[in-house]
Amino acid sequence: MVGIVIASHGEFADGILQSGAMIFGEQENVKAVTLMPSEGPDDIKAKMQEAIASFDNQDEVLFLVDLWGGTPFNQANSLMEEHKDRWAIVAGVNLAMVIESYASRLSMNTAHEVAAHILGTAREAVRVQPEELEPAASAETATGPSTNGAPGKFEYVLARIDSRLLHGQVATAWTRNTLPTRIIIVSDTVAKDELRKKLIQQAAPSGVKAHVVPIAKMIELAKDDQHFGGQRALLLFENPQDVLRSVEGGVPLDTINVGSMSHSIGKVQPNKVLAFSQDDVDTFAKLKEFGVEFDVRKVPNDSQARMDDILKRAQAELNKQQS
Repeated sequence: MVGIVIASHGEFADGILQSGAMIFGEQENVKAVTLMPSEGPDDIKAKMQEAIASFDNQDEVLFLVDLWGGTPFNQANSLMEEHKDRWAIVAGVNLAMVIESYASRLSMNTAHEVAAHILGTAREAVRVQPEELEPAASAETATGPSTNGAPGKFEYVLARIDSRLLHGQVATAWTRNTLPTRIIIVSDTVAKDELRKKLIQQAAPSGVKAHVVPIAKMIELAKDDQHFGGQRALLLFENPQDVLRSVEGGVPLDTINVGSMSHSIGKVQPNKVLAFSQDDVDTFAKLKEFGVEFDVRKVPNDSQARMDDILKRAQAELNKQQS
């Protein structure tokens, strides 16, 4: 896996590392390196060397630095002299760049590949509000539907239950497999959390818009037959209850990809990545009554597991827990 060094003047690198972990989870082979006011070039260079020495693979290293030509850049560049064929530096680090680099190294094996890939996402993350201030060539509505193309409804390319919502497996494997034009997180909880909502929107892969909407809004959008022609929607839900409310409201979902359901007190875990409460089991039964089928896979290349068998084991464990 490509190792990543995030380097900055002051504690900016520490902060953006923490923000990236909030969205994408804690990462291995990633280190933040800071140049503090009392330190000089040799100090940050030594910190970089220490960080690289901790990586599993020291042949593939990507530096994400704050300023082109600044001390962190210059010291990374001096270290890279003997590794130009393998290492890379990208300046102007922002949160979207960090998240995209995490996602990219899941499917890309070299620092050069990751560096080239993350530039588009980093640039697209730089936006302005009000949108009228955007240059005419690049201005577009950040959250509204596209009205280009023929009238029509969404084409639903994937609906997925994943307690982590938008993360690496979704941002890379599933988007490449389904080619959505929009990722829509359907959650009343997330829609009320402005910070989490913005961070999720910034985590969208290059070329795909991400939106967060409450369930009632998703039901409304699903019934709109005028504005979404040609739009391919990938829906993400935190739990089966939100899926059921959406289906009951008229969102036309035939199949649900069940990818991840986190464990908590009172739940049983008959599968490595799926944990169930009694309410979860009952909710899946109701979804089945609506004719919804279940595709149990973490990533597209996985073999499908049988949801009926998983639910039976979950119910047996819940019965045992209650006795």
